[in-house]
Amino acid sequence: MFSRKNSPRPIASRAPFGLKILVAGVLLFLYCPFGIILLYAFTTEETAFTFPPPGLTFDWFRVALFNRPDIFPPLLLSIQVALVATTVALVLGSLIALGVSRAKFFGREAITFLVILPIALPGIITGISLRSAFGLFGIDFSFWTIVIGHATFCIVVVYNNVIARLRRTAKSQMEASADLGADSFQTFRHIVLPAIGTALLAGGMLAFALSFDEVIVTTFTAGQQTTLPIWIFSQLVRPRQRPVTNVVAVFVIAVTFIPILIAQRLTQDSND
Repeated sequence: MFSRKNSPRPIASRAPFGLKILVAGVLLFLYCPFGIILLYAFTTEETAFTFPPPGLTFDWFRVALFNRPDIFPPLLLSIQVALVATTVALVLGSLIALGVSRAKFFGREAITFLVILPIALPGIITGISLRSAFGLFGIDFSFWTIVIGHATFCIVVVYNNVIARLRRTAKSQMEASADLGADSFQTFRHIVLPAIGTALLAGGMLAFALSFDEVIVTTFTAGQQTTLPIWIFSQLVRPRQRPVTNVVAVFVIAVTFIPILIAQRLTQDSND
């Protein structure tokens, strides 16, 4: 019989009040700017903003949809670039993760470091480097130069998700598949792919979100092309119809928030 002195202490079911205040303050600091953008997407003012807004209206959403055709080409370009960059990242990121996790060779840690490095570097460094490389090899700015720029950091996101999942996957399953006569493709299809499926999906969604709202690297690799984030940046210096810019910014927030939320749910479910 355990004595009261040696019995385990019960785990507190509620967080301290001070910790709750601290968390609320951090969340307010992080998301207050988003709330301001959302609020002034409905304001009745056209140029200068005052607080509180004199009135609220949905007219700016109608203007953005029907009276501003200059929004849609940048939007379409951003979606196309994000889809292609995500596809490239899924292929290359998963292949690198498979090679690094399943083989031992000289320089493996160096390769891991080099793959992860682009997401740690400031975007302006990556942009300047790519612009210099394109100029050195005589490559004209195009859709594909933007894709290459975005793929440099999208690959890292996919790689990190897949390598983490592979490290938690038992090698015995693949060894058993080989013992039963399956070739490499069959093993990948029936063993590896189901194991990393949610990691690929989560990594792809994160990569799409990062690519869709990227502006710094895009500025150096787009040339005369305009993606949606660059369009928003250019509209900030024009006070006319500024709420339309906020409407587009709300759309960008929604497009990036949803994939990140789904990716977070997928990774959380896989870890439970």
